[in-house]
Amino acid sequence: MRDTLFLLAPGFEDPAYPGETFYCWHCALMEGVLASFPNLASNLDVRRIAWPRPRQELVEVLGEENQSLPVLILTEGGFINEKDEILKALTKRHGFPLPHP
Repeated sequence: MRDTLFLLAPGFEDPAYPGETFYCWHCALMEGVLASFPNLASNLDVRRIAWPRPRQELVEVLGEENQSLPVLILTEGGFINEKDEILKALTKRHGFPLPHP
């Protein structure tokens, strides 16, 4: 079993903004890090899920109250759903370089 990183699939619509298409910039940041280090990214399970809630795949794992993305689900249990903490975990747990301060 491996850590799993859930990201929003880009190109989603929000009914609050008719006619607009969006991406989650925190998820896009993670996508950039993954693309920059594909050999390290291959050690993670990455799942891109649709924007609308309920996000059933997350509800099944984390419960209905934890549907924010991005989220890193740890193999030993628990999760991280704050972008800077996810980046730190990618460094510590998977050998990704540190983001430059």
